Amino acid sequence: MELTITAKVKISPNEEQKKLLLETLQAVKVGCNFVSEQVYQSKVLTRAKLINMTYETLRSHYSLRSQMSQSIAIAVIAKYKSAKSNDHNWSLVRFKKPEYDLVFNRDYSIRPNKIFSVNTLEGRVQIPYETKGMEHFFDGTWRFGTAKLVYKKQKYFLHIPMTKEIPDADLKEVKNILGVDVGLNFLAVTFNSQDTTTFFKGRHRKDKRGQYKRVRKSLQQKQTPSARRRLRAIGSRENRWMTDVNHQVSKALVEHAGKNSLIVLEELEGIRSATEKVRKRDRWYTVGWAFYQLRQMIEYKAKRNQSTVIAVDPAYTSQTCPKCGHTEKANRNKKKHIFHCKTCGYISNDDRIGAMNLHRKGMEYLVAVTTSA
Repeated sequence: MELTITAKVKISPNEEQKKLLLETLQAVKVGCNFVSEQVYQSKVLTRAKLINMTYETLRSHYSLRSQMSQSIAIAVIAKYKSAKSNDHNWSLVRFKKPEYDLVFNRDYSIRPNKIFSVNTLEGRVQIPYETKGMEHFFDGTWRFGTAKLVYKKQKYFLHIPMTKEIPDADLKEVKNILGVDVGLNFLAVTFNSQDTTTFFKGRHRKDKRGQYKRVRKSLQQKQTPSARRRLRAIGSRENRWMTDVNHQVSKALVEHAGKNSLIVLEELEGIRSATEKVRKRDRWYTVGWAFYQLRQMIEYKAKRNQSTVIAVDPAYTSQTCPKCGHTEKANRNKKKHIFHCKTCGYISNDDRIGAMNLHRKGMEYLVAVTTSA
């Protein structure tokens, strides 16, 4: 099994290198927009044809180096194909951010002495980089892919996709099943094979999102250029905060599950239509929180931990009694977050009931897979 993740590495150029990198990024952005116009007009998405169409102009008029000119064509094609795969109408793609796609061992290389070598308008430059907290990515066991040089807030970062072969998880070796219920008041509630329940609190996160919402509403009403700039800054800050929270929760979940575990999540498909059953004031949170991102983080961290993640249909998981199996809508009191079985009288938190039933579905899945193998 191959695991691919993106490492965000900070590089530390000197003042002269900063100026050269910025000039290179600006030239690449202009070149990308030129090539994008050619693609938009000709609808050519074949690499060889596009390079033949644009190479000489990029070299002579935009002063880009040979490999840069080819990398730009590849980057532009990727943008148009991505838009096409997302069913977007054919339209001109604009490159606004100062970014530069780098092919490993052509446009950039990483050296053992913590030196990043990158191709610029004036040739290769050697720049120190930081590996704090990411030393394991540079131990020689990971393959580097096409990276992206990013300039943000007067700092330079290298986003490097890294791939590593890891052994496939063996379901016959599963030692623990962890049911994970995600929600509003608790970002996640888990139930494991030792009958232990863990609550990952979400109330303060919900309150903070409410603060962001109120500030955005106030700025939107002003309709001034400064308010719009502030809106963009707040949106970026909120996204970074949500990503950080998801990293923390996913790491804690996978560590809590332990190695050789089966982690059972809810299938997220249709979550937007499910908001019809959520209180109106909570709908923005349900569809706004990056639950899919959380699931992706859990999946790749579980792979690194020799564990398996599955997603199951969450229907009736909060209405079914885990003790007697009785399913009834009246079993659950949403306002009080209480589950009370109308048949056997079992009482518990409704999110905990969801996690217990996901754990049960994980057991059923494991039995079905291992007995049929």
